[in-house]
Amino acid sequence: MTNKNIVTLNLFRNRRLIIGTRHHKDQVLAPLLEANLGVHTEVPTEFDTDAWGTFSGEVERKLAPLDAAREKCLKALQETGCDLGVASEGSFGPHPQLIFSPANEEFLIFIDAKNNLEISAREISTQTNFKGAELKNKEALWAFADEALFPSHALILRKAKGAKELIIKGITDKITLEKSFEELKSLGGNVYAETDMRALYNPTRMAVIKAAGERLIAKISTVCPRCSRPGFAVTSLKKGLPCSLCGFPTESIRSQIHQCQGCHYEQEIEFPNQKHEEDPMFCPYCNP
Repeated sequence: MTNKNIVTLNLFRNRRLIIGTRHHKDQVLAPLLEANLGVHTEVPTEFDTDAWGTFSGEVERKLAPLDAAREKCLKALQETGCDLGVASEGSFGPHPQLIFSPANEEFLIFIDAKNNLEISAREISTQTNFKGAELKNKEALWAFADEALFPSHALILRKAKGAKELIIKGITDKITLEKSFEELKSLGGNVYAETDMRALYNPTRMAVIKAAGERLIAKISTVCPRCSRPGFAVTSLKKGLPCSLCGFPTESIRSQIHQCQGCHYEQEIEFPNQKHEEDPMFCPYCNP
């Protein structure tokens, strides 16, 4: 066992940790947290995470994802009287770089009130079935269901896109899907179908949450070289990778700046798998 893992385990071993969820995210997070931190995880009963917003739109999310995750975690700690917790928040939409690809972005936050620690992690993935469509008939319904990975992934039907009434969620079998479609169709017009993005109904999203959990564990386990505080992580990137032809600094990333939340010690570390020079085509001097 490495020194950083010993430090981390000594800080959290045998402590009670609350996972602030109502949608079974503990199924993937609890094993990671228990195995790597030595904690005993619990899920608060009747914890209403829908208060911070719902994917189906009945409750609007007013906070940024990380802020929502933080508020969930703090509320879970308050309700349970615990001082160690984890919570998450996800969002869906166009990928920030791959504009025409849908993406699932997950934020996880770890709060240790006893030691004044807050560590967060972000995972973004194009592995998502996120979609919605207006359906005119059953043929369109079954085609949409196939594309949405139904029935392993649940669906939502509603009378119209954005409608906050007559919403049928968590549909996971063909009989219920067909019956729900017929009921809504009988009201006149088309029916709007969308993927149910709640974690317990969406295995693909659950896998992204697990990946975010692994990223969070890695950050917690990385301790400050000076004071051994967990969460010694990247806070900024340094540009200026030199051009291989003229040596002029380019806009390409040269290194990462890691900083401790506690003693504020900083360390510049070479970018992972980093080349030491940049192609002249990216140089503002050679290729203005």
